[in-house]
Amino acid sequence: MANTAQARKRARQSVARNKHNASLRSMMRTSIKRVRQAIAAGDQAAANEVFRKTTSVIDRVADKNIIHKNKAARHKSRLAAAIKAIG
Repeated sequence: MANTAQARKRARQSVARNKHNASLRSMMRTSIKRVRQAIAAGDQAAANEVFRKTTSVIDRVADKNIIHKNKAARHKSRLAAAIKAIG
């Protein structure tokens, strides 16, 4: 248990921040799954539309340092390649 007032406050902040970051990370994973589902359905137009929104979500999460920028780039690259492979 934290002994100083500062340490107690930092622990409270950490819990709140962890909750918020987990929410954003979950949102990103869900949007990636939606792209994967559109790819599996074989609909390139729908996959492109969902991919455009997902790219925005991935970039937003990376800008907040919840995931590394290279991981964001890797996700976007692999999704784009999978969409391109449909057609």
